[in-house]
Amino acid sequence: MITVWGGQTSRSIRVVWVLEEMGLPYRLRQVDMLAAKSDPTWLAVNPGNFLPAIQDGDVTMVESVAIMEYLMGRYGPTPLQPGPNDPSFPTYQQFLHMGEAGLATLIMVPLVSGFIAPETERDNWGARWARECVERRLLLVRRQLAGAPYMAGDRFTAADISVTYALKLGANRAGFALGDAEQAYLARTTNREAYKRAFNRSHEGMAA
Repeated sequence: MITVWGGQTSRSIRVVWVLEEMGLPYRLRQVDMLAAKSDPTWLAVNPGNFLPAIQDGDVTMVESVAIMEYLMGRYGPTPLQPGPNDPSFPTYQQFLHMGEAGLATLIMVPLVSGFIAPETERDNWGARWARECVERRLLLVRRQLAGAPYMAGDRFTAADISVTYALKLGANRAGFALGDAEQAYLARTTNREAYKRAFNRSHEGMAA
């Protein structure tokens, strides 16, 4: 049984969504990040104290996109992951990783500055720089959506799971404005039954 360590608003939604799309059994263990530093059970899984993490037999992994790739590679094949000879594979790879490295990670800088930093330090150079970087990368998302309904083309893939999380994080928690195309895209991706199940599971903290 795969164990997912996660939280209600964390990147663990990506992992749970993949598991739901693939129909794989799992259990979800919620981590209270306010108390996590004093939880030896959790710190034994990830001493870096960030979400998500999984345990799958002898395998322990962190980093949401890496976990997604592990699950698809270990338990696939799956339509979520185009093969390397598929014409959509390069675009898929680009947006799978851009969803975290180029979007969500950078979004965290203005998000954390806005919520945690002292008021006089919230509008800082680093946060402004990160916001500008995100806006430039969003141009690539918008260009893709101008020609296709999904990040890899005509079909839903794990790249959409990665990018959907980033767009929702930016819009809901960091003040990024999404255009009509991005909003329509999120409506498509989050209307999937697997997303609804993943969202409900992540917020209810129920065990599979």
